[in-house]
Amino acid sequence: MGKRKTPEERAAEEERYVRALGAHTDDEFEPFFTDTNQSIRNAAALNPDASPAVLARFAQDRFWSVRVAVAEHPNTSRETILGMLEEKPARRGVVHHAARERLEREGIVFGEDGLPEAPLVE
Repeated sequence: MGKRKTPEERAAEEERYVRALGAHTDDEFEPFFTDTNQSIRNAAALNPDASPAVLARFAQDRFWSVRVAVAEHPNTSRETILGMLEEKPARRGVVHHAARERLEREGIVFGEDGLPEAPLVE
């Protein structure tokens, strides 16, 4: 079992979580790209004020839940979503499927190979 967090550590995480939810500018999002807490990065990626540039950076996060949040975020650019698709079927997971569902809702047609037939970048 991991080390228990001190009350100070829990308070610091709560403060970062609140700042992640309240960020408005790209500069305010900067500390969250490397935050050690996945749920804080996820909260920042779900922030309605996240710009397409911020979301493109979160699309590179190592944890799938953050990348799924990016795929589902309405401000994510088409280019970023297309970049989240996996060409190799064996590598397709929840991120690929979230990106595909988003693109299909936007009218993009997928072929039998599981990739867009006519990828259109915004």
